[in-house]
Amino acid sequence: MKTNHFLIAFLLIISSVESINSQSFIEFEYANPESKGFSKSRLDTLTQFLEKAGSSSLLILVDGQIVYEYGDTKKPHTIHSIRKAMLNSLYGIAIDDGLIDTTMTLGELEIDDIDPGLTETELQATVADLLKSRSGIYHHAAAVSEGMLAKMPPRGTHKPGEHYYYNNWDFNVLGYILEKRTGKKIYDLFYEQIAVPTGMQHYKANYVSIDGEVENMEIPDTDGFYMFENSKSKYPAYHFRLSSRDMARYAQLYLNKGTWNGNQIVPEDWIDASTQPISVYDPGYGIAYGMLWNVLMKTENRSSRSFFHTGTGIHMLAVYPASKMVLIHRVDTENEYTFNKGDFYRMISLVWGARK
Repeated sequence: MKTNHFLIAFLLIISSVESINSQSFIEFEYANPESKGFSKSRLDTLTQFLEKAGSSSLLILVDGQIVYEYGDTKKPHTIHSIRKAMLNSLYGIAIDDGLIDTTMTLGELEIDDIDPGLTETELQATVADLLKSRSGIYHHAAAVSEGMLAKMPPRGTHKPGEHYYYNNWDFNVLGYILEKRTGKKIYDLFYEQIAVPTGMQHYKANYVSIDGEVENMEIPDTDGFYMFENSKSKYPAYHFRLSSRDMARYAQLYLNKGTWNGNQIVPEDWIDASTQPISVYDPGYGIAYGMLWNVLMKTENRSSRSFFHTGTGIHMLAVYPASKMVLIHRVDTENEYTFNKGDFYRMISLVWGARK
């Protein structure tokens, strides 16, 4: 009898989970572009450009419906620096759950790195400083591009909180702190807290660790991978490989102010706080960094605030609240590609130019 009761309870739990998942896994609907303010002929021009430039995919959603789709939107590949925007949601949830206090210092969290280790001043940097990329810690790190390295100030130049520098040391250590405070891997947290509730179709939390310093490094065919560069730092970069469709769900979650199917997944106040313009790095174009998001500020020529993140300057996940629109652009950078930064800006121009 007890066995039957256990079996019934187990089946009820499974049924409940399947019901939740079935609600989350609803496919995006398609909308007539003209009904959402887009010109079909101009979108045709956009398609011709993407084919010539070498995009792998582009998705545009308005009101949660697909108004434009180009390429293979189901194929996962590396999202590069957009990984920071993925970390944003996990931090918002962990902070709201009381697992992370952003005022804690690295010294209190017992954070250090390989020689030369952190100085007493650097150990005063807080979690909040790292989220804003203002730690003042200019230690070598994994996954630093030549461009980032060229802009990195010398050690000790700035105190914590004083200066913005787009710093992979900060971002990589944030990944470590999250895992330490939650007791779970980033990829598992993302699956449980984001992918399942939003019905992501391709992300399954398969991940490995790789040595980023070997010659002819190959990108693994997984959903994520920790990339270690042990001669530079003991903290790995946490890379994600996502499809455009799964990324669109993430962007839509943020457009919905953190809600999905009526459930608050990411705290709304966290989304608002982290997409404020904290460090203005391009005043001419009105672009700033918030906390793990780039922010397009409200200006004389721009009536509202929006936010985005790019990867290698050619991938993009963008959320435009005033237009109720999200945009996902991808290039298959795991193989040879021709798409460049000039093409990226042209792509954005053609997207907005396609609006009537």
